Amino acid sequence: MVKRFKVWTYREGEPPFVHEGPIKSIYGIEGYFIQEIQRGNTSFSAAHPDEAHVFFLPISVGNIVSHLYNPLVTYARDQLITTVTNYTDLITHKHPFWNRTNGADHLLLSCHDWAPEISTKNPDKQLYRNIIRALCNANKSEGFNPSRDVSIPEINLRYSESSNPRNGQHPQNRSILAFFAGGIHGSIRKTLIETWKGKDKQLQVYEYLPPNIKYLELMERSKFCLCPSGFEVASPRTVEAIYAGCIPVIIADDYEPPFSDILDWSKFSLHIPSEKISELKVVLQSVEEGEYLRMHRRVLQVQRHFEVNRPSKAYDVFHMILHSVWLRRINISIRS
Repeated sequence: MVKRFKVWTYREGEPPFVHEGPIKSIYGIEGYFIQEIQRGNTSFSAAHPDEAHVFFLPISVGNIVSHLYNPLVTYARDQLITTVTNYTDLITHKHPFWNRTNGADHLLLSCHDWAPEISTKNPDKQLYRNIIRALCNANKSEGFNPSRDVSIPEINLRYSESSNPRNGQHPQNRSILAFFAGGIHGSIRKTLIETWKGKDKQLQVYEYLPPNIKYLELMERSKFCLCPSGFEVASPRTVEAIYAGCIPVIIADDYEPPFSDILDWSKFSLHIPSEKISELKVVLQSVEEGEYLRMHRRVLQVQRHFEVNRPSKAYDVFHMILHSVWLRRINISIRS
């Protein structure tokens, strides 16, 4: 893939909706990917569209929402859908590439919760039926198709530089069985907090941390880090846990974890359905010490696949996203 795969980025459009994206916050993966693929010094950037295997629509759903929407006025998605559709119409009328595959070799990437609605609620239901969607909101109950779509990690980029693992404490020094801190966003978190908040010293669940306690330090002292869904299925805590050398406990329904084509998540994480939140402690205590140590070692092994590097490096998150896209692209036939 590294030697062959080429991505052409359409030049049409103007910032901030196109060619730029947020580079900080939980939507920062959008801006990071756009920057890297447009940087020009990556081997994946096609010099000419004729050599491309995939055509990237450099649209930022995060920027569109932040510039066009006032949450106090409306949550209607009409402006978002219209903006993306108009850009796609421009592409399809100006270039021949979309029509060769009905968009099947085209890529749209976004970490914003609203991104799936571009294709599912577009008035032209068939327009995006084939496009490769790289999404953080990888909810199979809402139309995410693992054979066509790519699940990407939600990473809370606090800085514009790289984002790398810290590893945390040695397993023998991790005195906390499990940890979570976060607001009540969605029914799963509500149940988790109502069931476990302040109930058990080994299972430390907070809604808001006291001012003298540091979030990342608790992660680095915990064996397991609870990663419940919020309003949508993805959580930045999953990558934060991996960075801290803490085994992620994904509490979500119908969620497709990132890079599942390559990574066997059962080897370095636990996935607990929301209806078993009351059984959390029993499930975690049932993990034998030897198995826990193996899972911890594998967490450290997969860390490099979630690193954010500027410029990108082999096997990091940028390469993993492109590899997932490549796997879906190789089965697409091009019509001459």
